[in-house]
Amino acid sequence: MAELYPVPLPQLVSRMFRELEQEQAIFDLPQDKFFLGVPGKDLTARFQGHPAWTPLGPAAGPHSQLAQNIVLAFLGGGRIFELKTVQIQDELQIPRPCIDLSTVGYNVEWSQELKLEQSLEEYVKASMLLEVLVASGKLALPAGAADCIFDMSVGYDLAGIKTDRVRAFLAGMKDCTAVVDRLRPALPAPFRDLPFRTKLSDTLTLSTFHGCPPDEIERISEHLLTVEGLHTIVKLNPTLLGPVEARRILNGVLGYQEQVPDAAFEKDAQWQQAVDFTGRLAETARSVGRGFGVKLTNTLIVENHRDFFPKTEKVMYLSGAPLHVLAIQLVAKLRDTFGGALPMSFSAGIDRQNFADTVSLGLLPVTVCTDLLREGGYGRMKKYFTTLGERMTAVGAGTLDEWVVRAQGGAGAVVTQAALEAARVANAKAYAGKVLLDKRYRSAANSKPPRKVGTKLWLFDCLTCDKCVPVCPNDANFTYLLPKLEIPVVRLHALPEGGYQREELAPLRLEEKHQIATFADLCNECGNCDIFCPEDGGPYILKPRFFGSEESFLRFARHDGVHVARKPEGDLVLGRFNGQALRFERRGGVAFYSGEGFEMHCSLQHPEETLQGRVEAGAVIDLAWLLVMDHLRGAVLDGPGVNWVNAGYSRPE
Repeated sequence: MAELYPVPLPQLVSRMFRELEQEQAIFDLPQDKFFLGVPGKDLTARFQGHPAWTPLGPAAGPHSQLAQNIVLAFLGGGRIFELKTVQIQDELQIPRPCIDLSTVGYNVEWSQELKLEQSLEEYVKASMLLEVLVASGKLALPAGAADCIFDMSVGYDLAGIKTDRVRAFLAGMKDCTAVVDRLRPALPAPFRDLPFRTKLSDTLTLSTFHGCPPDEIERISEHLLTVEGLHTIVKLNPTLLGPVEARRILNGVLGYQEQVPDAAFEKDAQWQQAVDFTGRLAETARSVGRGFGVKLTNTLIVENHRDFFPKTEKVMYLSGAPLHVLAIQLVAKLRDTFGGALPMSFSAGIDRQNFADTVSLGLLPVTVCTDLLREGGYGRMKKYFTTLGERMTAVGAGTLDEWVVRAQGGAGAVVTQAALEAARVANAKAYAGKVLLDKRYRSAANSKPPRKVGTKLWLFDCLTCDKCVPVCPNDANFTYLLPKLEIPVVRLHALPEGGYQREELAPLRLEEKHQIATFADLCNECGNCDIFCPEDGGPYILKPRFFGSEESFLRFARHDGVHVARKPEGDLVLGRFNGQALRFERRGGVAFYSGEGFEMHCSLQHPEETLQGRVEAGAVIDLAWLLVMDHLRGAVLDGPGVNWVNAGYSRPE
């Protein structure tokens, strides 16, 4: 359906606790993937004057848009959340699919998919969910582990940022009391009176996107610093390397064939322009008592030469391994220009193998996107800290500052401000040289797509590898249990003279251990699950779609799927299969079944023999879909798993 319908707060809370209790997981992330600290290490960082338990977080993108995204990033160990970029144009038509991780990383999505008001509510819900989870005591977090930072991201021009709606969003993030008070009564009694955080953010990363003129960047930043009173980070583009150097590295050293259009360099800020406005903005920030820094980097704009995205998209945005190398060169160059005092954050191709090195450059926060879209999803984050802890132990570092000054073999080096700044410069220079030589960043090491086996998905049964569940940043894909079944496929064609012509086809046989489905309200059809599914067709397209409301089911009438609801008089299923709209109500053992040209009722035990009601000549009553809807209903409402559908209802006694 390519449009997001956020999950209400009570349903989020219900699912979170029920799933933790029954399945030792939260939003499909297993408890053994939760990060609870590295023994003997203090990974606390300070960003814009605020403490964060770790220096890691999700980058502004698909992992920081919905409330459950942020909870999942928190469970993985993230504590500085760069929220998805918002702008005044909040009714974008983003191409679908929009994310391609078959090799390195490409995308054509770049801004929020929610209304500004929805975005504000999602971030407040996320904060409240985290406070509820911590207050419950169910995670056994060590002291300080709840310290986290919500870092806003806005774009893309000053006129848009000055509009009433964007300013209302900023004001709501600075003081969300009204939203908290509105949401509080929906919480369970034990948590309703928690002293929820109402100053959600006073920090912001400006997304300059591609082609934003340098003078516009400076005007926006001045406005954010002086008028909005926000600590501000400016995200810079990899094109600052210039066409000769960027292409030498991307195409020459690393061997990628992607072509960066000339316009990307011509429209973006040039190196000296960025150096100049960085210096001026740092001085402006000091004069008003705010923090200022830069972020490396945005994605790299390249020509679209692939078949995955719609042909209407002439360019796409490159991320992952090659972007890491390009961005690190800029880190080293800026460290050489400004020294080690300039605050810098980072996002470009972060993974388990380079996280520790990147942290050693004094970059804060280090944010990640592409790697979390790969197999394992948010569960990959925990290993970042395992590797960092091992590297810190090797040089006798117990804190992040000690890691920075000792990372290049300086075991025993004393931490002073001068030593920190010098180490940031030296480490950046050394690491920039290292990644240029590292073969794992080169095209040859990143050109093999995930394996496909040549079979095609359908509504039921697949390899049940479950890879599609964690690679979805929104947790839209889920598993449910059905027993092995054989569903007869019987169609009754109503005749003009009365009675039916019976048609029987091969039965539907379900034989796998469990089934896969998609919660349509949380699926934006990004296509990422299709990339990692070993079979062809895409789980988000061919597996059952469950709509969270009758409204969303009816609104997206071109999409097959079902809406399942538990009502006092019985369970309701609205279905659409091959474009045919059907309605099924189960009241005890009796089915009330209707569709185009018929309105019937029957026994679910013997539907064909007991069918009665109104039918028009020419109508086709497909009894297979009646049974399919009943099985889907029972599986998601009364089955053993916890999912987005049954989280909204109490379990039957």
